[in-house]
Amino acid sequence: MDPRIIRKNTSSNFSEDNVPDPDKFGYHNGYRKVERGWLTDETVIQFKLFNNPIKLWKNRLQNRKVFIKMTPVNLVRHNSLELQQYGGDCVDDSLSIDTQDIVDQPAFSITEVAVMNDEENQFKYQEQFGRAYNDDEFLIFSVAVRYPEIIAYLVDFYVYSSRSFPGEPPNHIGFSYILPSTLQASVGLLTVPITSSKHRPIGQLTVEYVAIKPIPDYPWDMSISYAKHWEQRWSGLDVGHRGLGTSFKFEMKNCANVRENTVASLKTAAHHGADMVEFDVQLSKDMIPVIYHDFYVSISLKRKKQIEAMDMLEIPVKDLTLEQLHLLKVYHLAEAREKNPRFFDEDLEDHQPFPTLQTVLQELEQHVGCNIEIKWTMQLKDGTFELNHPFDLNTYLDIIIKVTLEYGGDRKILFSSFNPDICAMIRLKQNKYPVVFLTQGITAKYPTYHDPRCQSIPMAMRHALAADILGINVHTEDILRDSSHVKVVKDAGLIIFCWGDDNNDKDTIQHLKKLGLHGVIYDKMDEFNGKEVKESIFLVDARESQKALIALAHCNQTCGPQQQTLPDPISTKKDYVFELEKARNSIAAASTATSLASLANCSLGGDTIYPVPNANLLNCCGRPGDREIGDLAKDFSVCAKTCGHPSKPRNVSELVCGEPITFPEIPGEDESAKDCL
Repeated sequence: MDPRIIRKNTSSNFSEDNVPDPDKFGYHNGYRKVERGWLTDETVIQFKLFNNPIKLWKNRLQNRKVFIKMTPVNLVRHNSLELQQYGGDCVDDSLSIDTQDIVDQPAFSITEVAVMNDEENQFKYQEQFGRAYNDDEFLIFSVAVRYPEIIAYLVDFYVYSSRSFPGEPPNHIGFSYILPSTLQASVGLLTVPITSSKHRPIGQLTVEYVAIKPIPDYPWDMSISYAKHWEQRWSGLDVGHRGLGTSFKFEMKNCANVRENTVASLKTAAHHGADMVEFDVQLSKDMIPVIYHDFYVSISLKRKKQIEAMDMLEIPVKDLTLEQLHLLKVYHLAEAREKNPRFFDEDLEDHQPFPTLQTVLQELEQHVGCNIEIKWTMQLKDGTFELNHPFDLNTYLDIIIKVTLEYGGDRKILFSSFNPDICAMIRLKQNKYPVVFLTQGITAKYPTYHDPRCQSIPMAMRHALAADILGINVHTEDILRDSSHVKVVKDAGLIIFCWGDDNNDKDTIQHLKKLGLHGVIYDKMDEFNGKEVKESIFLVDARESQKALIALAHCNQTCGPQQQTLPDPISTKKDYVFELEKARNSIAAASTATSLASLANCSLGGDTIYPVPNANLLNCCGRPGDREIGDLAKDFSVCAKTCGHPSKPRNVSELVCGEPITFPEIPGEDESAKDCL
């Protein structure tokens, strides 16, 4: 890349009276648009300090504000053969003056700190003596290193004297070491001693960590990145919860009539106008991503002496292979408790429980967006876990992400999880799909999670800003209690979805949309969806871009020297796949008669749209031929501003060369969609 060069004494394009205000790097329309990249060959270790993790035993240090600084330390000497193996080149540096340890500071290491409050929720470099830890705060130290196997982490502790003068440095009271041998798992909890400068233990530090590794051998680039992309018109989206809805509630009247998280349920929700469908993904024993919500299933067992009697045994999904999940007669936990099976349609392929993620992405219509919730065990506030997970978290996520990348195509996809570390990991592992953080908030309906970032909307918002993800997905109970949260989240530049049983009501859904939520997740799409036209907003977007191309091509034919008949347009039935972004790029990129002619064999998303004959715009209706095609496209009203409802545009005959035009009818459209032209 060649940088721009402004030479000395170059005259300005502006006069002294109209000099614009200087722009601030990374800001657009008042929002910060600088984004973090993705991991290539480095590893990020995040150390989380919360719930008062520092315990000091000396009386004179009680109730003193302690400053913490973390520094990566290379354990391999700079002149050793082992260091040459890692390609390192380090410089000696004394990091802990009182201990007189001469250690190697690793090259290419970056240490940042963020605090989950309103002022410091963005990662930034540490101060000289670190950052003070206050009671009930949540600190995250993020360290990026190339060779985590040989890197330890030195934690220095400082305290200011009660008689110190302004500008006087603090006293170094002790240090701790976190060795790489203790960081073998992707996530964990550590307790390390705090040693004084006289090499005596004076306390202990408890820290939780997450190690984020890149996806191995995957080629990433900037050709497509939706990590922070969200169109303004994508507001009030209807999102089908587990497809058509939960099917195993205690009251049958509130249950969907199709088994949840099956291909049939997802397709039925799409048929009834869902913009997106939400479903849960976890791994089977043979590490294949399957769609299922609960961590456990029930299987029936026969007793030795009572052949007629059946017992139900609960077993984790993770302990069964995909073949076993498909072949065994398994029951939902609700069915096992009541001993009353609710569905008997497993013989139908689309109604089979445990469809794979690959199958769902291949079978579901491309215009239907997917909200993929990644299931992972969560620690509750009482210290217990929902499940003892045997998988390494990095491997677990890599498998799910790779399947999504391979079979997701150009579908609109969101990743989500209740685990805040998973959200941060997915954001750093890839740059194609956005991530939203699911938060439980303040509620008595569910047990409280251990991590404070899961316990309220403000904490969830701060985590989303720190992790640089797209937004949050909140419990509707919090929104109905205090609707001002919606504006606060949107003002921070985040999108906001909502979930919960409160959403299963038409009036509540409309109220939430009026508040400005970007998406509402609810059950029974066939009953509660209030759209007049039952189709996804992404299909409406695709159709509008297609019609703009049709109008442009028709104008060229009508006004050009050659009069030819347009062929029949492509079908917009459910097997039709249209790539909206490529269509828009094609319109924006074409600007001359030559480029218009190049659309003759235009293929978008693998489907030929319209063969356009060679023509010259120079004499089109006697108007200049240098008019941008993008300008022509701007004349068309954009339908489906929100919720997939088309708006009434101007007459196209006023726009294209001043001549009335009759467009060929597109099969498979509804009447309101035809009004777009």
